[in-house]
Parts: sequence; C-alpha cells; structure tokens
Amino acid sequence: MKKMKQTKVDMKKKGSKFLGEFKTFILRGNVMDLAVGVLIGAAFQGLVKSFTDNIISPILGSFSEVDFTAFSLKIGNLNLTYGAFLTDVINFVIMAFVVFIMIKVINGIEHIGKKKEEEAIVVPVKSDEVLLLEEIRDLLKSQNKKKTHKGE
Repeated sequence: MKKMKQTKVDMKKKGSKFLGEFKTFILRGNVMDLAVGVLIGAAFQGLVKSFTDNIISPILGSFSEVDFTAFSLKIGNLNLTYGAFLTDVINFVIMAFVVFIMIKVINGIEHIGKKKEEEAIVVPVKSDEVLLLEEIRDLLKSQNKKKTHKGE
C-alpha cells in the first residue's frame, strides 16, 4: 500500500514539473510571436482565397464561360476537379509572392540600419610614428630596386 502511495506522489511531482515546463515554453516570446503569425497568416489566407475565388477565377473562367473552380475530368467513377486544384495553385503563388515582398521589405529595413552603423565607423588616423616608419620602408624599397637595376 505504501508503494502505491509513493508512486502517486511521484506521478504528481512529475506532472507538476511537466506542467511547469509547458507553461514556461508557452509563455516564451518566440512561441507567442509564432502563434500571432499563424493567426495572421490564416486570416490572410482567407483574404487571398476570397480574392482568387471571387476575382481571379471568374476572370479566368470568362475565357470558357464556365466557373473556373467547376472544371473537372471524369474518368469512370473518378472525378478529378483540376479547376479547384488550379485555384489552390493560384492561391499558393499569390501567398508566396506576398511573403517574398514582405521579406524583401524587411531585409531592406535591416540594411538601412546597417548602413547608418557602417557610416558611423571612424577610420583610425595613423600616428606620426607609423607614417614615418612607412616612409622609411618605402625609401628602403626604392633604394633596393635601384641597387637591383645597377647590378644588371
């Protein structure tokens, strides 16, 4: 009986530890940002789907005077609704394009901040000693070249 009570106590401790870790994980900023991103993405997907279904598909369907999403191919008992698939492809392309534009804008904003930092970098001025040593080095090089040419 004691062993059974001990096991229940251990399980409660493990359970509370697990819940504590889960709470820490959920309350991290990254998880919350991801959740917000998923919700906004789902809402945006609804807008893109509506745009495709209500504007793009009717325009494309006007070429054949049939609802674009109703295009299908019947093979025996099999009904392939390729119009709906093409609508989903168009939705995907629009979503991918919008994400591409958003990433380009974000990268552009990042580069703006970096350019200001790069401009703020000051090139160190060489000290008088360094300038004098470089001048001596250059003189020695030129004298060495003159000796080499005379020896030919």
